[in-house]
Amino acid sequence: MLKAEISMNNLSFGGMTDPGVVRSVNQDSYYIDPDRRFFIVADGMGGHAGGQEASQIATETIQAHLEEHWNSPLTAGELLQEAITVANEKIIEDQLKHPERQDMGTTLVMAIVRDDGSWYTHIGDSRLYRFREQKLEQVTEDHTWIARAIKMGDLSKEDAKNHPWRHILFQCLGRRDLPPVTVSPLDLQSGDSLILCSDGLTEELSDEEISDYLQTSADCQEIVENLVAAAKEAGGSDNITVVMVSC
Repeated sequence: MLKAEISMNNLSFGGMTDPGVVRSVNQDSYYIDPDRRFFIVADGMGGHAGGQEASQIATETIQAHLEEHWNSPLTAGELLQEAITVANEKIIEDQLKHPERQDMGTTLVMAIVRDDGSWYTHIGDSRLYRFREQKLEQVTEDHTWIARAIKMGDLSKEDAKNHPWRHILFQCLGRRDLPPVTVSPLDLQSGDSLILCSDGLTEELSDEEISDYLQTSADCQEIVENLVAAAKEAGGSDNITVVMVSC
């Protein structure tokens, strides 16, 4: 949960999205609340127009819902869960209006910081990392066939790197059969940093490489820009989005 010494006013942040080297269209979206209350990264899929539309709908819907209901009696976790549900419904509504986008969907990862606690949620393979005392920890668990196979012991991490099924998701926004979304309390301490990112970063850089950039004295925006540049230099095969928050 949110520690007493953590204040939204003390948070610093940086964010950047880039189409990468291979793709001409950027289907990622992100949002950083200027008041440092919440942070969102979404990675769309389903064709150029569809993927871009899905990630934008998710980001904009969640932003609007949280801003409108920020002071509601709901807990931070309940408010976050409600916002995700509304975003999923908005994407489905758009699919019905535009049949050419019926297969669109989006991953999502986000964190919320409110007086009654800090929480996070994710859907798909966009990730949340926490960097504490020079150690990087992946907080989220990818909703992918590959992650499940590794967890079950059916596949090694080394074999997973180039597996043809590594991008298969079993959960994303924009589906009528979306299972209940899990929201979890986020343990934050003074000195921690968070990284929210699309898989365009983690496909190109290992956790060790990401950690190396976080151990520098650069500010959040510079670190974000350096991470994006490194992912592009390593291949940049997908859109790359990174948001960093420091406590």
